[in-house]
Amino acid sequence: MTSLHASTTTHAVAQETRQNRTRDMQLMPETMARSHMEQRLHEAESERRALRLVTARRLQRRAERAALRARRALAMAVMQ
Repeated sequence: MTSLHASTTTHAVAQETRQNRTRDMQLMPETMARSHMEQRLHEAESERRALRLVTARRLQRRAERAALRARRALAMAVMQ
């Protein structure tokens, strides 16, 4: 390989490396935005799960109170 050919090849590789780095830098905001959006989606889903859990617990307590009232009413009816 001649030194001219090696120099040209080295220059071409260096140029391609710079172009790749430039392209990567240009795509970085898009990558960061995508990552941020995924994080926000996960947070929203987590909040929805937490809200469903709170609602389920509240409904369970309400049902337990209703069952207790029904048992008390039944006991009162049986005692009369």
